Amino acid sequence: MKNKDSNIDKNNETENVPSERRKFLSRLGKVAVAGAAVGAIGVKPFIGGKTEEVVAQKLGNVKSRRAARCYQLRVDAAQKHFDGFANEYHTNNNDEYLYGNKIANYTKGLPHNSNGEVSLTAYNSLMRSLRGTPAEFEQIPMGGNRRLVNPQSGMAYDMEGKDSQGFHIPPAPAFASRENAAEIAENYWMAILRDVAVEEYSNSPIARAAVADLNLFGDDFKGAKNSSGQVTPDTLFRGLTTGDKAGPHYSQFFFQQCYLGVCEVSQRIKTVLSPADGGQDFMTDFNKWLEVQNGVSQGNCLYDPIPRYLRNGRDVGQWVHIDLVFQAYMQAFLIMCTTLHAPFDKGNPYAGSATQEGFGTFGAPHAAVLMTEVASRALKAVWFQKWFVHRRLRPEVFAGRVHQKLYRNADYPVHSEILNSASSSNRLGKYLSPGNALLPMAFPEGSPMHPSYGAGHACVAGACTTILKAFFDESTVIQNPLVPDSTGTVLVPYSGAENLTIGGELNKLASNVALARNVTGVHWRSDATESLKLGEELAISILRDQAGCYMEQFNGFSLTKFDGTTITV
Repeated sequence: MKNKDSNIDKNNETENVPSERRKFLSRLGKVAVAGAAVGAIGVKPFIGGKTEEVVAQKLGNVKSRRAARCYQLRVDAAQKHFDGFANEYHTNNNDEYLYGNKIANYTKGLPHNSNGEVSLTAYNSLMRSLRGTPAEFEQIPMGGNRRLVNPQSGMAYDMEGKDSQGFHIPPAPAFASRENAAEIAENYWMAILRDVAVEEYSNSPIARAAVADLNLFGDDFKGAKNSSGQVTPDTLFRGLTTGDKAGPHYSQFFFQQCYLGVCEVSQRIKTVLSPADGGQDFMTDFNKWLEVQNGVSQGNCLYDPIPRYLRNGRDVGQWVHIDLVFQAYMQAFLIMCTTLHAPFDKGNPYAGSATQEGFGTFGAPHAAVLMTEVASRALKAVWFQKWFVHRRLRPEVFAGRVHQKLYRNADYPVHSEILNSASSSNRLGKYLSPGNALLPMAFPEGSPMHPSYGAGHACVAGACTTILKAFFDESTVIQNPLVPDSTGTVLVPYSGAENLTIGGELNKLASNVALARNVTGVHWRSDATESLKLGEELAISILRDQAGCYMEQFNGFSLTKFDGTTITV
């Protein structure tokens, strides 16, 4: 029978596998047979010269013990991942099958009717493409001039680490659930508070209103809370790790002095103007909102002529608008190496050497290259989740459903809690325009042209920071922490009592970047939380693959995961 959650027929696992992938799987089958034959002649374990010589002779084209060892390392890694591949039956929240009009799924760029509901002909064409051949993607009817972003990357293979389809993230909160209502409430409040300096939340009546509203969702709101289980101005819009909750809202890696070689890298950014200064939020008119859903490009942001340090949601939102996906972590790496002079992890085999230091292995180049390398693999893993499993709608679209339900009598199963909040003069509704529940967007184009869950920025953040935590001593305390003043034009000393560590500030950096996408309106809380963990798992799988490849006596890196557990890789 069909498993609707996964789009995979359990009685015929290849039914919905694209034909090009089936051909590739067929070739892999032939390789597997060849590998079995090699195993029969005793390739493993390559211990001792005679075994290696015999193997080299029997393999014929293998000329040395080195080549035989290299071959076996790859075979062992492949076998490990093959044995650990849990299953291919990924599950989503079933919304796609619950609502025939696809109101709960990603449809941006396809043609929509006047209510903002997708053309089912176009949606079905997209689904055929996801199950078909590369050529079929060229047949998808589009509604505007924007193009879908790279769905086929979710089917790519990699030669190191777990396969992109070997990772699982849980189903996203269901469209009609109270948890989903809590997530969109946070998105609204993030938009409303974009121009309030994060270090001023404790003095902001709007921030206090946000806290009161989010606390009404109780356990269904999964954001950061204090030890009593309450959202407070200090926990507002923060991540979930211990490091996230310590000290300033934004990580020190956004403020400490940074050098790329001999070039000083300014930490001031080219940000955009707030509405109060002549800028604007976008997509607050339903006709403009509909044009964006059809894939029609909109206008541009207006830039602030004064460079600023990150001080508020609008600033950090612009940072993640046009960044390179690994940029924040490359800057963190440079700061640790050139400003903080952070020590390497105690498990580094050169930590106690009197005659050697690391470079291509266990040195700064190793850390830098591997940190950027995992970014590409993270994107492939999360793109599979986006396009081939979940196809979750973006917050801008859910807010459109809220708007239609409240003001146009649409028959959508939106949870009553968010309807109460968005229409109430004592809750969110007080800060929204009368008769308008659309989400004010930071970007004129709204979200990117790919589904919401998981989040690319968050997955890359999880992967890159995991590599940095593996290579550097996480317990190192950052001396002389800094924060921007309320104008964002100068940095001043942070006067708090907490010790800020490299590990904590890397966790905070990952959350800052992941949640900044939520502040702009393009992602949900669960997108960030689950994708950070996905990236972390991917990076750990690559570290494990590499652990047996070194000449050095290496007992593994120790690192603290986002959930607080310490592991050795």
